Amino acid sequence: MRMLFLCVLVLCSACTHTGEKQEAVRSVKCDTAKLVGGYVEQSQYPGRVKAASEADVAFRVAGQIQQIAVSQGQFVRKGTVIARLDDRDYRTQLAATEAEYNRIKAEADRVIELYKKQSATPNDYDKAVYGLQQITAKLEAHRNALEDTRLKAPFDGYIQKRHFDAGETVSAGFPIVSMISSETPEVEINIPTADFIRRGEFRSATATIDIYPDQVYHLELIGINQKANLNQLYTTRFRIEGSPRPAPGMAAMVTIDYNTSTDALVQIPLSALNEDTVWVVEQNKVIRKPVTVKKLKSNGTVLVNGLVDGEIVVSGGTNSLKEGQQVEILPGISETNQGGIL
Repeated sequence: MRMLFLCVLVLCSACTHTGEKQEAVRSVKCDTAKLVGGYVEQSQYPGRVKAASEADVAFRVAGQIQQIAVSQGQFVRKGTVIARLDDRDYRTQLAATEAEYNRIKAEADRVIELYKKQSATPNDYDKAVYGLQQITAKLEAHRNALEDTRLKAPFDGYIQKRHFDAGETVSAGFPIVSMISSETPEVEINIPTADFIRRGEFRSATATIDIYPDQVYHLELIGINQKANLNQLYTTRFRIEGSPRPAPGMAAMVTIDYNTSTDALVQIPLSALNEDTVWVVEQNKVIRKPVTVKKLKSNGTVLVNGLVDGEIVVSGGTNSLKEGQQVEILPGISETNQGGIL
């Protein structure tokens, strides 16, 4: 009987100690979720000012250069004669073709008139018509060749470089001068794939020029190459608006603003994320909340949906936490930076 009493006493004592055992309070590091209002997402890229148009201007026919009428740096209007070839051979060629044309045309007119009177065969009529068409095309080609001995400016602009001098013989297509246009200049940058796929989100762009550091130029997007270059970058061109007008070759820094979400976003430390959830402290207990990550920032914070301004999130000591577990917040709770450029 005494032994039975002792066993019952031991069992009761064990049950009492088990019931009194409590889960340990975890110490965790926390941060305060902060609402982000009016933030601007931007990217910056170095670029260079380019002329709106650049061209190597060449003769369409070969010959000896008789005159180059411009000098480097000179401004010329569209249609201004830049250079001339010796046109002696082309004038002789045209004169011979004109004589041939007059003969063939007179003969063709006679045959056509006879055909109308049913005095010529259809075969003679066809030969006369086709012969006239052929000599007319030849005459037009020789007139064009003579006209092409004068090289004209294709647009308003500046002579960038002269490649030949008078007296030299050149073949058709060899550049005689290089020109840049005097139109509104452009800025050219190269963007990575991450920004290329977001090109539909471009909202606005501005540029600063090294030589005019206090002047902000507004940019108008002209186009983006659809194929990456050897560095896997996509060439993007903007038209510059504003004054003083920068010159081609000047260095620029381009800032692109993106269309951003209108959702209410809060900012938390990256360390608070546990896959797609965070631990939120309420009345000294942790509760798991799902969130949607919207943006990862370079300073180690993230923008998310699913939290409200001022909520306390666990940013350190999240391992092995359980739903409803009691925690103790370590001293030094911080607030994530609000706003800013992403």
